[in-house]
Amino acid sequence: MWPKRPKQCWVDAPAAIGLLCLVVITAIVNHPLLFPRENATVPEDTEEIIQRMKEREENLRLEQLRLEQEMAGQESTQKALEEAPKLEEKLEEDALRWDLWSAMSMVVFLLIELWRQDFQDGNWQDWAGEEDDMAILGKAFKGVALPNKATLTNFYERCIVGVTGEMARMREMVEGFADDLLEALRSVCNRDADMEVEECIGVGSMYENWRVRKPYVCDLIVPFTPPEPYRFRSQVWCSGDSIPPDKQGYGTIKVCRRDEDVAGCICDKTKLGEDMLCLLHSQASQTRHNSEREDLLCFNNTQYLDADQVMKWFQIAITKAWNRISHKYEFDLTFSLLDSPGALKIKFRSGKSIAFNITPVVQCEDSDVYFISHFPRSGLTADPSSNTYWFLTFAVYERRFIHSLSKTLPANACHLSCLQILSFLHEKQCSLSGPSGLTNYHLKTAMLHLLQTRPRQDWAPENLEARLQDMLKFLEKSLQEKKLCHFFIGNRKVPEELGFPGIFQKAEPLNLFRSFVLHRDIYQKTVDTFHEIKRVPTHAPLLGWSQ
Repeated sequence: MWPKRPKQCWVDAPAAIGLLCLVVITAIVNHPLLFPRENATVPEDTEEIIQRMKEREENLRLEQLRLEQEMAGQESTQKALEEAPKLEEKLEEDALRWDLWSAMSMVVFLLIELWRQDFQDGNWQDWAGEEDDMAILGKAFKGVALPNKATLTNFYERCIVGVTGEMARMREMVEGFADDLLEALRSVCNRDADMEVEECIGVGSMYENWRVRKPYVCDLIVPFTPPEPYRFRSQVWCSGDSIPPDKQGYGTIKVCRRDEDVAGCICDKTKLGEDMLCLLHSQASQTRHNSEREDLLCFNNTQYLDADQVMKWFQIAITKAWNRISHKYEFDLTFSLLDSPGALKIKFRSGKSIAFNITPVVQCEDSDVYFISHFPRSGLTADPSSNTYWFLTFAVYERRFIHSLSKTLPANACHLSCLQILSFLHEKQCSLSGPSGLTNYHLKTAMLHLLQTRPRQDWAPENLEARLQDMLKFLEKSLQEKKLCHFFIGNRKVPEELGFPGIFQKAEPLNLFRSFVLHRDIYQKTVDTFHEIKRVPTHAPLLGWSQ
């Protein structure tokens, strides 16, 4: 009998077969010849694909942004088209409103112009009846108590009285010496070629009897004329000549031959052809005239008088004249200021000195108005860069008006006392806090306006306090408005007996405070100085202020 096999061998046969199949499949899958070696490059191709996908994504994003912008532009355009009718309606309303305002502005301008004409004809700077304005201005004086009559009298007697006699002696001495000096000047000058000087004229505070502060300085003006056959022809800003707008109050002086046509030759205004020649003004005669004009102190081959050349000529002539007569006097004569033509100082051996100004001027036509180029100790100086523009001074008419009006006022009238007090306080304050835009000429201008508008009896000596308050209020108002009109220019109420030229009466008023509009720092300094001046009179006697 055959032996029996174990039973488990037949049981493991299927498992073995399955295991064998798994091995075969695994071998086939992993056989190197079944899948080629190119499958090794799959990772590299994957990175390239990823990069392309990123670029595509970026392009899609940019395209999306472009589309969004186009959509936004279409929406704004649509919105603008919808709002266009509304905007057009608004512009029409604004245009209508602007037309209305323009019409109203024109009406207001015409009313102001009509009022200004009436103001000049009948009520030129007439403030006497403006009680409401004075009441408003009185508010500015709150906290500043003006001194009473007793205090003012004490102040006036201690600080001001007692100078009249000394001023009179000084005027007499200076005038005598000036006459002698000018006579010597005439003798050293060539009468056929040099300027001819006339008699000197005293002007200013020393000759109007209100100068109070030392040192006393006499101001003299000396008219001069050109030699024959020449003459001066004046051109002022209000005569219609070509004077710049910023030169109000100025004029030019033209040196002409007496036989020369005022309108001038046509060759000066017309360009002649090369084959045409002016028989009156040939090239040789033009060269000769230019040489003569240099001797006549004209500016750079023009016909206009040069202020700087006049100053140099006058200083040289004064020096020659003094060298001729110096042996007659026991004192020395020197120039105290080189930028002024005749700022002179007499020095005695004792150490004392006397200062005075003698300034050359040119007469304006046949009047007592004079062209002057330098104002010693004053803010009314000409522009140094404009040598051909001369300032006009009305000092002779101012002195004549004060003297003539003083005869109609009550005895011992207080008008000069008010001016002396304010002038003293002003100069004292300027010595403490420095100069400002306010000058003694402005103070005198305020007094002249009040003299014309106030009744004569109001200037009695017992009204000193009230009139001083009026002057302070007048100056306060002028500073607030930045407007102080020149007393003579544009004033049609100037008395006829003064013989004042009509061309200046009919001119537009000249504002002496016009510089404050542009120079705010100077204006603020002036206002501060003025308010300090108002505080001084109450305390000045207690401080022992004196000359």
